[in-house]
Amino acid sequence: MAKEPQTPMDDELARHEQEAETPEQEAEDRLVEGELEGLVNDDETVVNRVEDEAEVDALAAKVQDLEQRLAEAQDQSLREAAEAQNVRRRAEHEAEKARKFALEKFVKELLPVIDSLEKALESMQEDASEVHREGVSMTLKMQLDVLSKFGVESIDPQGEPFDPQVHEAMAMVPNPEQEPNTVMEVMQKGYLLNGRLVRPAMVVVSQKASES
Repeated sequence: MAKEPQTPMDDELARHEQEAETPEQEAEDRLVEGELEGLVNDDETVVNRVEDEAEVDALAAKVQDLEQRLAEAQDQSLREAAEAQNVRRRAEHEAEKARKFALEKFVKELLPVIDSLEKALESMQEDASEVHREGVSMTLKMQLDVLSKFGVESIDPQGEPFDPQVHEAMAMVPNPEQEPNTVMEVMQKGYLLNGRLVRPAMVVVSQKASES
């Protein structure tokens, strides 16, 4: 069947229909493009947010690690400072100890001389010259004064309770007139150097008399 020829009226109607459909189609196309663009923008926003959160987490972890390292370094520094202070105190203590007791050996060597002078002075008879007696006494005093300047002091516990820390009992003698464990006689004086025992005092100690 042959196609009927279009009249000018038909062409005009077709043109109007095409023009009428075009705005609607354009609007629909714009809507689809907008939705697509929105989806793309939303995806980019999500991706950016995820990246930001990952970066924040990484920075937080790095900060925490640095804080831990700083705390460990501070603790180590405090330990080293305390150890250095302890070493310094020990060194000072040892130096002070060495200074105080450096003369101990010399004092021990000198004590027999002191003992001899004391015994010589005690044994002098009444017929000894005053000059001789005074000379020995002055020599003894000078030596004791010098020792005293360097922290040496004598232990002469006559009549005192017996102390095993600084006394050495040479004999125990019953004596009803004195309390037991009392020093009755000092056979040899003891000496201290800056509070440290150089030589104990040799003594005779009383003990309780046996009942008959």
